Amino acid sequence: MSDGYTPPKVWTWEENNGGQFANINRPIAGPTHDKALEVGKHPHQLYSLATPNGVKVTVLFEELLALGHTEAEYDAWLINIGEGHQFSSGFVEVNPNSKIPALMDHSTTPPTRIFESGAILLYLAEKFDAFLPSDPAKRPEMMSWLFWQMGSAPYLGGGFGHFYAYAPEKWEYPINRFAMETKRQLDVLDRHLAENTFLVGDDYTIADMAIWSWYGQLVLGRLYSAAEFLDVESYTHVMRWAKAIDARPAVTRGRMVNRAFGDDLSMQLHERHDASDFDTKTQDKLQDS
Repeated sequence: MSDGYTPPKVWTWEENNGGQFANINRPIAGPTHDKALEVGKHPHQLYSLATPNGVKVTVLFEELLALGHTEAEYDAWLINIGEGHQFSSGFVEVNPNSKIPALMDHSTTPPTRIFESGAILLYLAEKFDAFLPSDPAKRPEMMSWLFWQMGSAPYLGGGFGHFYAYAPEKWEYPINRFAMETKRQLDVLDRHLAENTFLVGDDYTIADMAIWSWYGQLVLGRLYSAAEFLDVESYTHVMRWAKAIDARPAVTRGRMVNRAFGDDLSMQLHERHDASDFDTKTQDKLQDS
């Protein structure tokens, strides 16, 4: 490996620094343009994109509705992060960190803002008393796995995914470093799931939704085209768990919401304002109309 780079005494920003997301990455916060967010008819207004962090929340919404919680109805507005929608003045008011997803709950006065995907999951699960362990003694276990995901996924996405799939060049050291950590994390999950149906025993909880959106989709071959490289089939218990969750109809619907990428247009529902949208407003239907 080359040792030709010496960090300067003071780092300065080079806007044209390469990589797939160079056009939106910047070292400062705040809005870049004025634009208000749209507000629909439902109590919950979600502003998101179907990345793993976005999928967590739409899966939970769809699971809540499938369970009969009609007050969990929501409008899901597309925030295309590749085009910088997350830097609008309206979005920054909801999430000063300019990351998806962000949620406004208009069932409260004044409306409540919630940002960070883990916070949104906890807020909704507690609001509807759903997808939390039925045994209160298991709640700390659920919280531990939920926060494990929040702390671990940056190594998968920002570390492994970035250097393996998005960096302007392939560098052996960072790919090896983050591949090793990703596989260690998969092994943590595999050992735990060898003795548990879900992350918290037999209870399907928001911890499963959060972790599946990253690690489940990874082993199912949906992230970074890295399934073979990481030998995901060797994590048999993770694979069993991932496939079981993937088969849930609400999870399929959740994956579709705010999805604006990929070859399968039938899996792209750019915005979701009604349950009927899944049947009439996916991109394949809109293109044929």
